[in-house]
Amino acid sequence: MTRLRKKAFIALFLFTLFIFGTMMGLRTLKPSDGFSDLAPGMGEFVGERGGDRKPPVSNDMVVSPGQSHLASDTKVVFTKSDRDYSIFYDVQIFYYLWYGTPQMDGKYIHWDHVLVPHWDPKIAASHAKGRHTPPEDIAASFFPELGPYSSRDPTVLESHMSQIEAAAAGVLVLSWYPPGIADNHGEPCEDLVPAVMDAAHRHSIKCEASYSKLSAEYGNHGAFYRFRSTTGRILPLFYVYDSYLTPPEAWAELLHPAGAHTLRGTPYDGVFLALVVEERHKHEILAGAFDGMYTYFASNGFSFGSSHQNWKAVKAFCDGNNLLFVPSAGPGYVDTAVRPWNNHNTRNRVNGRYYETSLQAALSVRPEIVTITSFNEWHEGTQIEKAVPRKTVSRLYFDYQPHRSDLYLELTRKWAEHFNKEKDKWLM
Repeated sequence: MTRLRKKAFIALFLFTLFIFGTMMGLRTLKPSDGFSDLAPGMGEFVGERGGDRKPPVSNDMVVSPGQSHLASDTKVVFTKSDRDYSIFYDVQIFYYLWYGTPQMDGKYIHWDHVLVPHWDPKIAASHAKGRHTPPEDIAASFFPELGPYSSRDPTVLESHMSQIEAAAAGVLVLSWYPPGIADNHGEPCEDLVPAVMDAAHRHSIKCEASYSKLSAEYGNHGAFYRFRSTTGRILPLFYVYDSYLTPPEAWAELLHPAGAHTLRGTPYDGVFLALVVEERHKHEILAGAFDGMYTYFASNGFSFGSSHQNWKAVKAFCDGNNLLFVPSAGPGYVDTAVRPWNNHNTRNRVNGRYYETSLQAALSVRPEIVTITSFNEWHEGTQIEKAVPRKTVSRLYFDYQPHRSDLYLELTRKWAEHFNKEKDKWLM
């Protein structure tokens, strides 16, 4: 994995940030170490669907206002069932394309994830080894309403976009790897991006790509998303995972206007957000000339960045240095289906209360954007996608009962609408 990351970063510099390899997840669950490929996330997506919109939205882009506070650009409104129905481009959600099935992909991909051993051999020896055996035994603690699905299945994409539209999230943040490269347990999925953009476009969801190749090819696509920077420029928005693995001096060469290989003012310019895990990362992100920072992790207290109690201080730091702060809210966390030794980082959902507490903490710092971790990271139990009760001979899965399978979609919409109303008040 370390070798793979080095290759990705070498490629990044050789092609002047032509690619961003984003490798998310917790390999060792120690914030000082790198994280594994269980949760990659970069690039953003939103699209459009037929309906009686008001006001009409431009077909070539939708712009989130950033710190310019142009609230009218943050949402699309259309009519459904005789009422106004909105999605919000400042509510962005991490989305994963790495799932596969024998019917669509020739084999199960990711649903059969291995049980990751603990780094301490003594602890590893006391836990199960091997891998999961779908379709009854999947690498998750919850069971999806769609069953173990393929990300290539058009009906799955259609269902996902309908669910995300129902949740009012306006931007998908996609995981992406360089061409021909995948996470340790998956297969390359770059070729799926156009289908996702088309599906998103049918559902009032905009998309923004995380690398320049897609930006060049799909920049005029109706589902392409851009962000209005503090300078007033309209640029793609990038979430850079594991950014702290590269020295800030190296990032500054790319991101500072005076850097030797600066991207500023070039066709590859963008709004670049780094991952803040430890407190020291705030200063490294500033020194690296990033435009802001985000937190990603859904386990409150796992790291400095993921701890709700620290968000006000991080926001104050960002405000004082003209940086964007994007907190990440999540419905809970449980990854013991893939890391059986990690129950101390489990965060129970408490029938949605954990999620609402997380969202309230995010909104309390008055951010420009809120991210949701995640739509469908099933391995780590952070999904808001529909889940159903399931019991097999060897497994009893968690579920959302006594609530319906769409509980977390409804909660997301509730707080997205509240966020939008609060932002209108902040601008007064």
